[in-house]
Amino acid sequence: MKSPCELIVWYVLPSIRYELTKELLKLGLSQKEVSERLGITQAAVSQYVKEKRGKTMKFKEEAKDAIRRLTNDIAEDGAFDDLIPRLCRICTQIRISGELCELHKGQEVVQEDCDVCLRTL
Repeated sequence: MKSPCELIVWYVLPSIRYELTKELLKLGLSQKEVSERLGITQAAVSQYVKEKRGKTMKFKEEAKDAIRRLTNDIAEDGAFDDLIPRLCRICTQIRISGELCELHKGQEVVQEDCDVCLRTL
């Protein structure tokens, strides 16, 4: 069985970065600027652009709003100081909303009453 942390690392964070990359490029940042502001490689940005990475999840509206706000802050001032805490809050929000449970159930056979994502917050 995959742990919530594994699912976050393999699916959620790449999907958030995909959304951030896509939106930052729309706002006029270059791939180099996006990579610097997100703290990822230019190769990773290129993979997000080509949809080879991170297109796994469709987020609910609450997570989309948080990602949009983060995108705007990154575009305006870099949001370097609080990037990681904000990413962590978005991931926590995704766990609380049940989105991670839906992903988990789509990945492997999980007990019907599984609540490990919520119990481990």
